[in-house]
Amino acid sequence: MKKVEKESLLKSFFLFFLSQTLLAGALFLLNYQKELQSLDETVFSKMRLCSFSLQCKEFQYDFVPKKEYELYRLYKNESELSAYFSIPNSTKNALKIYLPKEKYMQEVRTLQKELLWNFFIVVFVIAILSFFFALYALSPLRKALHVTEEFIKDILHDFNTPLSTLRLNVSMLKSETGENTKIERIENAVQNILNLQANLRAYLHSHVTQKEQLVLKEFLKERINLIESNYRDISFHTEIPAVVLHVNKDSFTRIIDNLISNAAKYNQKEGKVFIRFSDNILSIEDTGKGIQNPKRVFERFYKEQERGIGIGLHIVKKLCEELDIAVSVQSEVGKGTVFTLNLKNIIV
Repeated sequence: MKKVEKESLLKSFFLFFLSQTLLAGALFLLNYQKELQSLDETVFSKMRLCSFSLQCKEFQYDFVPKKEYELYRLYKNESELSAYFSIPNSTKNALKIYLPKEKYMQEVRTLQKELLWNFFIVVFVIAILSFFFALYALSPLRKALHVTEEFIKDILHDFNTPLSTLRLNVSMLKSETGENTKIERIENAVQNILNLQANLRAYLHSHVTQKEQLVLKEFLKERINLIESNYRDISFHTEIPAVVLHVNKDSFTRIIDNLISNAAKYNQKEGKVFIRFSDNILSIEDTGKGIQNPKRVFERFYKEQERGIGIGLHIVKKLCEELDIAVSVQSEVGKGTVFTLNLKNIIV
């Protein structure tokens, strides 16, 4: 299940679960108030019956001045529940029947335990229903994602034949006419399409659970050796200690290749690229043109140069989210750009 699917599932689950739990809690609170009222009425009814015979073990009784209290009414205080009843042929005194507060609270606690137990059962049922509701709500999204991925896979597959033909003919034309600017532009355009294909494949086929261990220093050396052959005038400088990562190699390769190739591609002539690692942070810094709007570089199709189509860094951001890597950028026009990757969650 992709990260976007998990996020959608969790949000749907919690939205339904919390709303239904709050509603159930409100209903149980109202029911608790009614049960308390019913308990008080039951106690008062028993007191009333007790006033006729005084043969009741759970209550105690006394005689008090009649004028101080209202008869046939239940009183509550910190120590007891009491009610007052008239005594036949007596105008001065009333019969007080009372229940110690501790005995009353025992009944209340029994009622609370019963209601809480029922509430937890209802919450458990709500949780199960919420999960199945979330799965049902996720179904259209998963179908849409599947259709989109299949469509992109078909398009990428169909690219292979015309691209192979184009590369072959450009190579033949280059051998006949020699180096020239137009052929170089065609080669760059073909390379951009190939990079786009690689990025899309890495995103579509990203399986973050399929992880392996990588020695960061050796891995970066390998990627730099492949990239620097296309940028002879750019020098690469690395400061990488002995660090081992546990990560999906294909996805991480696409992230690093995009960032390093961009650092070289948009650098100045005879520029430099510095790749450093410190405190779990991998930084890729260039001495290039800089970015006017660094906050927008991860937006799809956003670009400030004529080269490229503005999707590479967007895919980098998505892959970083899949791998639980925090990515950020700082840039100053005319001085250069620094991309940072926080690798703390994938370091062994």
